Amino acid sequence: MPAADPPESRDRGPSVSDQPLRSAAFRWFLGGQSISLAGSSMAPIALAFGVLEATDSAAWLSAVMSAALVPMVAALLFGGGIADRYRRDTVLRLTSLGAGCAQAGVAFVLLTHQHPAFLLPLAAFNGIFQGLTKPALRGIVANLAAGRGIQRASSLMASVGNTTRIIGPTAAGLLTASVGGGWAIAADSVSFLLAAVCFARVSLPPLPPRSADDPTMLGAMREGWSYFSSQPWIWTVTAAFAINNGLNMGVWQILGPVIANDTIGAEGWGLVQSARGIGALLASVVMVKLTVRRPMGPALASMSLAAVPLILLGAGANTFWLAASAFVAGVVAEFFTVVWVTVNNTHIPERLLSRVGAHDEFWSFVPTPVGQLSAPLLAAAFGTAAVAVTGGAVAAVAMFVPLLVPALRRIEINRNSE
Repeated sequence: MPAADPPESRDRGPSVSDQPLRSAAFRWFLGGQSISLAGSSMAPIALAFGVLEATDSAAWLSAVMSAALVPMVAALLFGGGIADRYRRDTVLRLTSLGAGCAQAGVAFVLLTHQHPAFLLPLAAFNGIFQGLTKPALRGIVANLAAGRGIQRASSLMASVGNTTRIIGPTAAGLLTASVGGGWAIAADSVSFLLAAVCFARVSLPPLPPRSADDPTMLGAMREGWSYFSSQPWIWTVTAAFAINNGLNMGVWQILGPVIANDTIGAEGWGLVQSARGIGALLASVVMVKLTVRRPMGPALASMSLAAVPLILLGAGANTFWLAASAFVAGVVAEFFTVVWVTVNNTHIPERLLSRVGAHDEFWSFVPTPVGQLSAPLLAAAFGTAAVAVTGGAVAAVAMFVPLLVPALRRIEINRNSE
């Protein structure tokens, strides 16, 4: 097992146990996150086809997606410092309010047919709030569950969230095809506001007062980087996902809707996305009970299958084969996600969870704007099919590279956490 600090034993939150559903705080958190995800699962499809309807331009779609993603990535490291320095429940309710307001603005622009340039600052604000949210979500599980309950909590969160991802994309496709994507974005706005209400019922203990010896915000962020960079079992996986995300987000999120718009339509694309959600739901339900002693090898190797939909997309596969491959991709991606969250929460000190998680998110997403902006240019130069197939092949190979690190293959789920 790689050298990693043991989990800290200080008070992590209210009613922390290995049975997270017994905690009212966890139930409110789970409810809020599920409502938020229900709306967010509709947003990508609604926004993509809404922008294409208004502009008929892959370049505009790329610009809007990148306008959200770049600020999100930029805010991640700062968000990690905030989430480890202040109460994570407070962070979540404030960022949910902000994201709800930003999405309300996006819905207004789409519903009233304003110039798509107005979407850029609104997307940027939404990206900032998402960047501040992600590190808090990475760290709060350790405040609400302990021991074997960490994997149970992660699996329950994934199960409920994946249920929404099954219904959301199909609903977004139907709404977009019938009345336009603006209404799906409006639903996402409402979901953020309702989530903020739920998060207000999650009350974590006050943090101990900071002493004069405590590091500043910048010092705390440097401490997070120092730990992250000293743990090969973390940063090698992050590097692999940097490649994977850049290719997936560029090909699947940008070229995917463009190809679907001319072939299977918004309804078919929504069904494909829902199939991925069904696969993810199945995996998350199984992972409530299943524990793999040395999980990182199987988790990373299976993640190579998540690139198959990109290859089939470039090969011109029909809705059935795209949906089938997306289902498998959902299974393996969720298996990896639950394993990764559990390993992080059992091997990283609780006080560093959000900062280390922020570095994991930041460096794995840095190439994504490059992928999104370059995808239309590469497609114009080499053809959409060639870019999709090549991107899928490279993404699959990238998942095997971290397994060259022996310590990563040996990392275990601690017996005392089961």
